[in-house]
Amino acid sequence: MIPTVGSKAPDFTLKDQKGTTHSLSDYKGKKVALYFYPKDDTPGCTAQACNLRDNMQGLTDKGIVILGASTDDEKSHQKFEQKFDLNFPLLADTDQKLVNDYGVWGEKNYMGKTYMGTSRVTYLIDEDGTIAHIIDKVDTKDHTKQILDTWGIGSL
Repeated sequence: MIPTVGSKAPDFTLKDQKGTTHSLSDYKGKKVALYFYPKDDTPGCTAQACNLRDNMQGLTDKGIVILGASTDDEKSHQKFEQKFDLNFPLLADTDQKLVNDYGVWGEKNYMGKTYMGTSRVTYLIDEDGTIAHIIDKVDTKDHTKQILDTWGIGSL
C-alpha cells in the first residue's frame, strides 16, 4: 500500500554513498525530507541536489534532515557527491525496496519511450515518523523553498 499523508512512513535500513547505514527510526524526533530522484548526475537531479546543498545550513537550522534516495549504487552516489560537493546522505536503494515501499517506482515516458524508473517525489516526515506532506510536483531549482513552504515553517 502506497503511504499517504497521515500514515506511518515505512521504515528502512539502507547504506549511503559513504557506506554508513541509515534507518528512518534513527531520525525519530526530527523532521525528515526523504526525496526520491531518478538518477545521479543528470540535469534535473543535479539541480535539485545542488539547491539542497546550497541551503543545507538553513535547513539544518530549521531542524530538517535531508535524505536523498535513488536506485543507483553506493559507488554512483559517491561520484555524484564528490563531483558536486554534496553534504547530505544519498541512500542506495539497489534492490528497489524503498522506491516500491513509497510507491515511487513505476512506468515513465521520455521522448516516446516507456520504461520503469523512479518518480521525483519528496516525502516530508514529522518527528514521530508520520507522513506530514507529499511533494509530487518538485521544483528542482528551488526545492528548499518548496520544502519550507509546504511544511509552513517560513523561509531561510
